Amino acid sequence: MKQIQLNLVIPAPLAGQRLDQALAHLLPEYSRSRIQQWLEQQMILVNGQPAKSRAKVLGNEKIVVNASLIETNPEWQPEEIGLSIVYEDADILVINKPAGLVVHPAAGNYTGTLLNALLHHLPELVALPRAGIVHRLDKETSGLLVVAKTLEAHTHLVKQLQARTVKRQYEALVVGNLITSGTIDAPIGRHSLDRKRMAVVTQGKPAITHYTVLQNFSGFTHLQVNLETGRTHQIRVHMTHLKHPLIGDPVYGKRQKLTKAVPHELKETVSGFKRQALHARRLGLLHPSNGIYMEWEAPLPTDMIKLIEQLYFYHY
Repeated sequence: MKQIQLNLVIPAPLAGQRLDQALAHLLPEYSRSRIQQWLEQQMILVNGQPAKSRAKVLGNEKIVVNASLIETNPEWQPEEIGLSIVYEDADILVINKPAGLVVHPAAGNYTGTLLNALLHHLPELVALPRAGIVHRLDKETSGLLVVAKTLEAHTHLVKQLQARTVKRQYEALVVGNLITSGTIDAPIGRHSLDRKRMAVVTQGKPAITHYTVLQNFSGFTHLQVNLETGRTHQIRVHMTHLKHPLIGDPVYGKRQKLTKAVPHELKETVSGFKRQALHARRLGLLHPSNGIYMEWEAPLPTDMIKLIEQLYFYHY
């Protein structure tokens, strides 16, 4: 377990800022969320006393940091689960996640996750927040995601996500025909009636999705989707809001009925697709060590390729 022990003084020019903001300025190698966590756990003292993140600093306060870097969670256990590693160096790991793999342990899924697999591949990741995972894909979404291997890389990647410099491009198959490309700018938050679902809500967090039509079929559309923000279920919620849910989406697409123009055989093929037809195809970011832009691509998985072949076959 690595311990951090620091003695700092808040510079006078930072007077008036929130404590967590001032500390983020003084400790750029650590994320704001980690600093807030340390404050909540009273691992940071201000003039010898615990303090709240939102407390305003006056300048010249004496700060003592005595914190642990290890992410303690007894439920996290290494498991020998195969990983499709697209790229790896001393700082980052890029994974092509298959559909069906949960990214992070949660209620009902404490084993068999990507996190468990990562801890088997690199046991030292236990010392990082969420074992280095900085963004997620839904269980049934396939494709690329990046994992940090050091705390510095983790902080750098989190800041990139916040600054929207990470490029995430998806391919999706949706119900209905979209004729033109476009942008969906609609805030997303918890559904008012079903707290397990997300929805477009007035008081939600800003969410922006750009989509490009790649191919129209008989009653379906193949899209390229670029995320400007990264809200939970963003593409699934936005496409449903547009009344073009993803094929196979078990949460947001169940009530969507196919038009009579769709052949019976194709309806059976589509209804038999048991996951949302969504794949994170491209991932681009600035390398946390040298700042060089890097990009990776993961081809469409077999199930989506076969689905597209069927859509072509029945296209009229």
